[in-house]
Amino acid sequence: MANSSFSADSMNSAHLSDSQMWESLKLAIAESSGFQRWRLDRTSQEDLDALVHQYLRETLETLAY
Repeated sequence: MANSSFSADSMNSAHLSDSQMWESLKLAIAESSGFQRWRLDRTSQEDLDALVHQYLRETLETLAY
């Protein structure tokens, strides 16, 4: 019988929750040069969550064409 270095418990604890994953992704996007340039064109003072959602929406719409 092979001894696995990962148990089911350790695999579950290694996964991020959805909110943790979104926080990590949101911060990575916010630090990207593309987002920084995009944000310079915006005058709104929305919270980061709303800005990242808008950036992703506009970026995906552009890529869809």
